Amino acid sequence: MATTTPLSAMQAYGKALDNLSSIKPGEGGTTVGVDEAETGPSFSELVKEAGREAVAEGQSSEKVSLESLTGDSGLAEIVTAVSSAEATLETVVSVRDRVIQAYQDIIKMPI
Repeated sequence: MATTTPLSAMQAYGKALDNLSSIKPGEGGTTVGVDEAETGPSFSELVKEAGREAVAEGQSSEKVSLESLTGDSGLAEIVTAVSSAEATLETVVSVRDRVIQAYQDIIKMPI
């Protein structure tokens, strides 16, 4: 199981806050009672967006790696891209492990 570092946790929390602040009124969320209070995006929307960001991060890292072969990017850019991709992958693996654990806990529940 992958360990989550404080840095990767901070990055994931920052991304979640950015996602919440970029929501426009009327997008996502649910209504509660008569007041119809907006609560932001649904959980599935957050997961989809996190998945898209993880894929985009991986693609960006691959692009920088390919640019390094042609000499278009420097060592600092390569190290930054690879470190960012590694942190994203660790976060995805950690979330996957938690989802699997939650599924196993649910399966073990008596009916």
